[in-house]
This record gives sequence, structure tokens and C-alpha cells, in this order.
Amino acid sequence: MWKRKDLKRRAKDVLRTTYWKAFLVSIILIFVGSSASGGSSIVYDAGSLSIDMIVNSDDYGFGNDYDYSNEYDYENDLNYEAELDTEIDSELTSELGTELDSELNTELETEWDSDYYEYETVDIDWSFLWEPYMLIVWAILLIMLAFGLAFRFFLLSPLEVGSMRYFKQAAEQDANLNNLGYAFGKGRYVDIVKTMFWRGLLNFLWYLLLIIPGIVKFYAYSQVPYILADNPNIGYKRAVRLSSQMTRGHKFRIFVLDLSFIGWILLGFLALFVGVLFVLPYINATKAELYLKLREGALENDLTTEEELLLHDNTILN
Repeated sequence: MWKRKDLKRRAKDVLRTTYWKAFLVSIILIFVGSSASGGSSIVYDAGSLSIDMIVNSDDYGFGNDYDYSNEYDYENDLNYEAELDTEIDSELTSELGTELDSELNTELETEWDSDYYEYETVDIDWSFLWEPYMLIVWAILLIMLAFGLAFRFFLLSPLEVGSMRYFKQAAEQDANLNNLGYAFGKGRYVDIVKTMFWRGLLNFLWYLLLIIPGIVKFYAYSQVPYILADNPNIGYKRAVRLSSQMTRGHKFRIFVLDLSFIGWILLGFLALFVGVLFVLPYINATKAELYLKLREGALENDLTTEEELLLHDNTILN
């Protein structure tokens, strides 16, 4: 069973002599869009955080008993006079006033209702989305999306595998920058692109289901680039399945390992964000050490063999 402090200690030992090479490869990984956990970048989108503020309206007197003790009290003669005036005014104006009020109210209500229902029945015409100029916009967006996906899988994914191979080989005392172009070698490129596309598609589908299952599967498939760095022709389904088997029972501990770097990342942010770049080699080197431990456990538990991972086949390195 691996321990975080052991992984980090070995990573520091490797970086003592290879730090600037690791720094260069880490910059490439940023360009590739890969996270330090050995997989495609997690787009963690938990949605917008909304704070609902509840305002109590006690200041307005709601729910309080009203005190009528200070209400003005008419004298009897004034009450009588007021009542008399009201009766006279009511008799004189009842018929005329009622008729005028009725006509006025009817006219106003009819006008208000007309305006209201006219507003309610307004429909938005979405046909402008299919106007010729909008079709051109949609076509440009689709072309940009297709180009971005092609750039990601045909160029950046092989670079990601090459970068992971560098860190893995550096952990095995072979810090050679030529490993960056490893995936572009003859007989490797197509299988690597196919496998990385398959893993990206699976991650995307899991994230569509829910955020939490997507994160769990992200960690389950996180070792695929390292597996491809050992054997690029292992097969896209086998690589994903082996990564899931290697991380079984370790996903939460890998997640905690990621959290353990938060302090370093925060310190990097304090240095005008540039400091984060200098922390990445440490994180990537630690993750390479993690893969070696997971691979060791997989070999001990007969999840894979040295032959399958080509651990003794030097011909594929040429």
C-alpha cells in the first residue's frame, strides 16, 4: 500500500537533478490541457452559487396588533352632520355618478385588458436563427469545434502521452526529453489517438450523467496515458479496463493526494500566479511515482503482466 509521503519523497529525489527538464515538460502539459493527475483536464462545473437573502418585514408592522386608541373620535354633532351630508351627496350623485363611473371603469378595464392580453400573446420569432447569415455563423462555429477537437486528439493527446512517458521514465532514472515525441513514432500514433479519444468520450458521457460519477470515472481512467506510455498498442478497451482495475480501491486516496497539493498551489497564487508553474513539476513527478506503485500492485495481483506492458521490450523505445 502506497503512502503520500513516500511518493513525494521519491519525486523530490528525482527532481533534484532533473527539475528544469520537468519544468519544461510541465509547461507543455499546460498547453496540452492536461491535469497533474495524468488525465485530461477536469472541467469542474458545479453550477453558479446563488445566495438567497430572506428579509423579514417586521418593520412594516405585519403580524402586529394595530392600536386604535389614538384614532380620532368624532363628536356626536359632527357625526350627525357628516352622516347627513353623506346622505344628501349620495342621493344627488348616486345615479349620475354611478353611470359615469360605470362607463369610465368599463372603458379603462377594457383598454387595460386589451393591452394585457396583447402583451401576453406576443410571440418571439425564432426564425432569424435560420437566416442565411446565421447559417454562416453556425457553420463557422461547427468548423471551429471540429478543428478544436481534431487538434486536441490528433496533436495534444499524443503530446500528453509523451509527457507522461517522460515523467515515468524519469522516475526510473531515464530523464530523456526525447520521450516527448514518443507517441509520434511508427506503429504507436494511431493506437494512442484511438485510445485517448475513447477515454475522452467515456469521461464526457459520465459527466453528462452527473458530476460525481464523472469525477469518479475520471480517476478510474487517470492511468490510461501512463499505460499507453508503457505499451501504446495495448488496445483502447484494454487500456481503459486496466486503468479501472489499477485504481480500484485507490480512487479516494488519489483524490486526497490531489488535495494535498492545495497548499503549494495557494502559495503559487500568492506569487502573482507564476509560482504555480514551479509547483507543477513536483505534482507531475509525484503522479508518475503513483503510477509505478499502482503498476507494481497490478503485477502482484495478476491484473496484468510484464509482457503485456512491454517492461522488458526495448525495441519499442527506438
